[in-house]
Amino acid sequence: MAEGTITAALLVIGDEILSGRTKDKNIGYVAEYLTNLGIDLREVRVVPDVEEEIVGAVNALRSRYTYLFTTGGIGPTHDDITADCVAKAFGVPIDVDPRAVEMLLQRMRREDLNEARLRMARIPHGAELVENPISRAPGFRIGNVIVMAGVPAIMQAMLDNVAPGLVKGEPVLSETIEAAGLPEGLYAAGLGEIAKAYPGLSIGSYPSYSPSGFTNQIVARGRDRAALAEAAARIRAMLDGLRAGQS
Repeated sequence: MAEGTITAALLVIGDEILSGRTKDKNIGYVAEYLTNLGIDLREVRVVPDVEEEIVGAVNALRSRYTYLFTTGGIGPTHDDITADCVAKAFGVPIDVDPRAVEMLLQRMRREDLNEARLRMARIPHGAELVENPISRAPGFRIGNVIVMAGVPAIMQAMLDNVAPGLVKGEPVLSETIEAAGLPEGLYAAGLGEIAKAYPGLSIGSYPSYSPSGFTNQIVARGRDRAALAEAAARIRAMLDGLRAGQS
């Protein structure tokens, strides 16, 4: 990892994700969002609604990366235990937060704040609130951990609200080279040699299939514009040479 690189992990929480009942729509969105901020998403984990699993993952990931983002488990039902688990991971108490209650009251009457709804206002001590303009139930940030809802529209709104306060890195640049008509096995060795020559870049080959057959794209990514351009030129030259050899 380059010195000064800002890194992140995403912890997806919920039995419904692991069972397949709910199809996660947040991972790709968060990855692209953070990339645009110059933050490298380095790891994604999915854990069930089990306290020891959540606490262990929070402590492991927050110590390894600049930021840890979590999604899911901050609703009003008995299995929404993310806030409690984060509090336990940090060793701080958790209770109904008057600030969070005021946010909930922007959407409902005080007499409608039953015990279940008040669960959404339980915040670990010392945490900052992350506003939720859609349903008003807030997320929160404690240390380098940002806790967000699992509902995609709400998660996206929370991410927009927390983004201005994040430390950002240099944007990642990318070059996409079409390897149309060439199978991966033909250029794999040459591509590997180019990748070794540019250890600061991420270079990968990505095949896809359509009714017309297989197509391949080679993508080079990195923050060094000159190295990226040079590597892309070498890749194109290699592919052109292979095509000429086939003709």
